Amino acid sequence: MNGLILMGGSAVLLILAYFLYGKWLERTWGIDPKKQTPAHTKKDGVDYVPAKRNVVFGHQFSSIAGAGPINGPIIAAMFGWLPVLLWVLVGGIFIGAVHDFGSLYASVKNEGKSLGYLIEMYIGKSGKIFFLVFVWLLSILVIAAFSNIVAGTFSGFTVVDGGTIVSNYSNAATASTSIMFVFAAILMGLFVYKFNPKSVVSTVVAIVLICLCMAVGLTFPVYLTETTWIYIVFIYIFIASVTPIWILLQPRDYLNSFLLLAMMAAAFVGILISNPEIQLPAYSGFIVNGQFLFPMLFVTVACGAVSGFHSLICSGTTSKQIDNERDILPISFGAMLAEVLLAITAIIAVGAISMGGVLPSGTPPVIFATAISGFLMTAGFPAELSFTLVTLAISAFALTSLDSIARIGRLTFSELFAGDGLKNKSPLGYALFVNKYFATAVTLFFGFLLSLGGYLNIWVLFGSANQLLAALTLIVLAVFLKKTNRRGAMLYIPMVFMMAVTFSALFLTLVDMFQKIFITHDFIIYSDGLQLIFAVLLLGLGFSVSVRGIQKLLETKPEKSGAAV
Repeated sequence: MNGLILMGGSAVLLILAYFLYGKWLERTWGIDPKKQTPAHTKKDGVDYVPAKRNVVFGHQFSSIAGAGPINGPIIAAMFGWLPVLLWVLVGGIFIGAVHDFGSLYASVKNEGKSLGYLIEMYIGKSGKIFFLVFVWLLSILVIAAFSNIVAGTFSGFTVVDGGTIVSNYSNAATASTSIMFVFAAILMGLFVYKFNPKSVVSTVVAIVLICLCMAVGLTFPVYLTETTWIYIVFIYIFIASVTPIWILLQPRDYLNSFLLLAMMAAAFVGILISNPEIQLPAYSGFIVNGQFLFPMLFVTVACGAVSGFHSLICSGTTSKQIDNERDILPISFGAMLAEVLLAITAIIAVGAISMGGVLPSGTPPVIFATAISGFLMTAGFPAELSFTLVTLAISAFALTSLDSIARIGRLTFSELFAGDGLKNKSPLGYALFVNKYFATAVTLFFGFLLSLGGYLNIWVLFGSANQLLAALTLIVLAVFLKKTNRRGAMLYIPMVFMMAVTFSALFLTLVDMFQKIFITHDFIIYSDGLQLIFAVLLLGLGFSVSVRGIQKLLETKPEKSGAAV
């Protein structure tokens, strides 16, 4: 298969999907351009702040993309490029984009409330408690998986054939550039906070800072082991998740937007010029490396097809910035389709550098960066510069995802104990559990233990939890649509399919854990033990929320609620 044809055909299909299916959903559910959004009615200058469509789109895409649409398709390519492509396209259009649009739409129609509050409103308080525990466990899994990937990408040493350890300049340069990028974000935040410059000035300063970061990183690479980077990454996550948003996260998101544009432009130009051929087989079999195509393909490729994590972003931050209801579709449905295109780029990348149908070694970000830099070499771009740019962009998104999910995990943990009951019965306990430093430390501690098992061991469980969150979100959205007299039948098949996928994947994870205990005897307490506990808890919590949601969905008796209009 030709990579250029694959990219072009997919792009045309995604454009048609937006204007045909997306616009149909918009007309079916209805929007009111004249009605004030929560960003206006609850404007507070902190969380509820109306922003221009392109600004909110940049926030949404940067937040949901992360490293997921690159990692998942590259790992799942072991089944062949065709199953991955079909799932990314079909899942992205008919499940993922609808899931994101529905999450943002429901939140905007309900005063910008988060998904947890929507569950409480339409399903019940017990459902909200189960959901909060579920989200906290998912946060830990995301932290474990992504921190391990970042550390592997930054590792300055590589083991080659024969066990020889050699220096890896590209990884070391990317690590150094990423360190400089953090300091650049802080400087950018202070600059904007103090001087409030015009957008043109901010753009110039941002580009200059990025260029300086790359120049320093390429000149002064940092050679540290993967283990050392694990510790550094977790220290960084802790600091970033408790510091004020304006000093690091917001300016780094702004800088990330330039990296994103540069990386995607580089990838498209590289594919256009090099016109690569996919070297992987279209289909490798239903069982590969002991993994079943169903359900493993559908939980391995989460971001890029459908991701429950997106609902937390849509209802948590994006809904509070929507200026007009007309912006909901392009910001949610449109951003998801853009992520699908990034996932397809990852499929082309891994397929192009595979040799003899065998997947290349290395972490997915390294594989992706190697492929894209190879494409750009045909256009005369320096290999090291191209590799560093792409890897920096991926690692920056991974770190952004880590910052966001660590903050969500901390807030979720605190919210679990923030009720009046604990506050009245145990004031000291209440003060401890809602303390941001304690809540962050507890969340990161379990994430660190899980990260020691490696991202490949965690990815299936993470993907299962993430996709189960998507299934739960679809259930909540279906209940919301029913109670507000809107058509929701288009959610039923995706909802049932995602539940079948995720419960099957979690069941197989339990089977694998028990095999390690009783058959292979290679069960590791601190990592496999936590995975076993997480799998059992996720199954129970997911089943509890699902049952409550389906009961509400099947009710025929009308019920009064805080239904949106």
